[in-house]
Amino acid sequence: MTHAMRLAPAPFAMIKSGHKKYELRLYDEKRRRIAVGDDILFTNTESGETLRVFVRELTLFPDFAALYDALPLLEFGYTEETLSAASPTDMEEYYSPEEIEAYGVIAIRLSLV
Repeated sequence: MTHAMRLAPAPFAMIKSGHKKYELRLYDEKRRRIAVGDDILFTNTESGETLRVFVRELTLFPDFAALYDALPLLEFGYTEETLSAASPTDMEEYYSPEEIEAYGVIAIRLSLV
């Protein structure tokens, strides 16, 4: 099965280059349909360029704090320069604390197709 998701240019480029290996999302109804072995077709929100990736692994967490503690931050799209400022609250730019509490979160490990 192929799932469609939109991505801002910076994380899109990081996945395309192989630097970003995990996509972090709210574990809402849409993400509950994703299974290991599925594909995700990411669309760059500015250019419209698409990128197909393979879902290698799915890991569920109650919140982004637990996720950040368990997995390698450098594989989320942070760099050595930005790592010291990395915080689970960065994800509140996309999801409210209420949504995170209601749904939990998922780390989707990706491979380029």
